Amino acid sequence: MTVRTTEDPPDPPGPRAAPSRPTLALIAAEAGVSQATVSKVLNGRTDVAAATRERVEALLRDHNYPGPGGSRRARRSGLIDLVLAGLDSPWAVEILRGVEAECAEQGTGVVVSLVREDDARPPSWQNLPALHHSDGVILVTSRMTARQRAQLERAGVALVLVDPVNLPDTDIASVGATNWAGGLAATEHLIGLGHRRIGMIGGPADMLCTQARVDGYRTALDRAGIEADRDLVRYGDFHHEGGFARTRELLDLPDRPTAIFAGSDQQAMGAYQAARLAGLRVPEDLSVVGFDDLPTCEWLSPPLTTVRQPLEEMGRVAARTLLQLLDGRPPLTPRVELATELRVRASTAPPAPTEQ
Repeated sequence: MTVRTTEDPPDPPGPRAAPSRPTLALIAAEAGVSQATVSKVLNGRTDVAAATRERVEALLRDHNYPGPGGSRRARRSGLIDLVLAGLDSPWAVEILRGVEAECAEQGTGVVVSLVREDDARPPSWQNLPALHHSDGVILVTSRMTARQRAQLERAGVALVLVDPVNLPDTDIASVGATNWAGGLAATEHLIGLGHRRIGMIGGPADMLCTQARVDGYRTALDRAGIEADRDLVRYGDFHHEGGFARTRELLDLPDRPTAIFAGSDQQAMGAYQAARLAGLRVPEDLSVVGFDDLPTCEWLSPPLTTVRQPLEEMGRVAARTLLQLLDGRPPLTPRVELATELRVRASTAPPAPTEQ
């Protein structure tokens, strides 16, 4: 495994790179069809219009694209790019662990690149496949613009998104978790304990996973006949600092919540600290639920009740999907969501009796 950042200079000039290899994405872009349609033509499926089939077959011939039994794997570099916003969170490390494990089993190397969304200096992540001569990209928790999508298609770069901020094209392969169901389960657990004032701290408001978790939270309240209070919903950054700051805001309300669904384990850790500084005990005075089930959750004091999303398996599925795309086998569905599961530990309890 190789780790690079956007500040790393490119490798010294070496032998002239071979012409870029044709990919399903490139053929599909030129033909104006989906990758799934190209795959159907390659595999002799009959459910493709004759004119479309002829257009795709002509492009396959022009690009000398090998068939299903050809030597496509032999023509690959054996490297993929994993693009992360940073390695400063256990969440990212778990995704990396899964990608690396799957690639190691399939004989593929991983180049880890760290980029910032607001970093405009070259090389941007779109240029990484050409820079590293890699076969494809796994892009984690990043925003995909239509322009970036078109640039990758023109370059013939295979792409898989993990927990994307947005999904500009339903044809892009992506991997996530059942965030809505997780938000529902976390909130129903707290309601079942007797809580009615439940604070919600999401991540960035524009992220798909945040929206789904908040929607699950609101659905649980609605099903229980509890009126949603806008003051109880706050948005953080999925990190300790965001959880700490938003929890302090919630605890400063005249009618503070008796429980908080933090929306990520790191934000839950920030909530722990804010509660301690306010002189409150977890869970006696404030119940806390997280989301992720990071390895540290069992070692917190008290151990954290949280929604487990299978982060390592998400990384494995993303890598497996990318390698399948490179073999000319697009997934049956572009979006894969792995199941979440509530893990109840000691950070939640019934609310303290109200003083009369």
